[in-house]
Amino acid sequence: MMMLYRLVRLIETHSQALAACLLDQVQNSKLTQNFQQNVPPEELQERVCEIYRHLGEWLMGKDELQLEQRYLQIGARRADQRVPMSEVIWVIVLTKDNLWEFIKKESVLERPVEVFGELEMLQLLEQFFDRAIYYASVGYEQAVADPALGETSAPSKKV
Repeated sequence: MMMLYRLVRLIETHSQALAACLLDQVQNSKLTQNFQQNVPPEELQERVCEIYRHLGEWLMGKDELQLEQRYLQIGARRADQRVPMSEVIWVIVLTKDNLWEFIKKESVLERPVEVFGELEMLQLLEQFFDRAIYYASVGYEQAVADPALGETSAPSKKV
């Protein structure tokens, strides 16, 4: 558990740099052209930085309701911005991959217990991002089915 805690704190501490790296990936991907056109870069960077900064709360606290609400809002916002669902999912996958690359680069595993800690982290990240994709898809579908619902479900600030 200590290894997991240390990795989470490392991610949270580097949330700005991780978000900037992801923004660069999204802006240079051929698979996210609508995302690039319809989502302001600062909005994406702010949302991703928020996700990385609060990752520990979601991974260790396992607050499913908070995760659900956040990604329902993100899915609805992306539908309102006319970003195809495939690109929404791809950006979530890039967010996970970006994080995993950072963890691989930053963590030095010397003892078997550290390997198990990293495996635990991988499993929790997989669960988190699988749920993020699901809830973003639900929020997206709800917004497409009832555009008024998408507008009202989003918070007053940009998602």
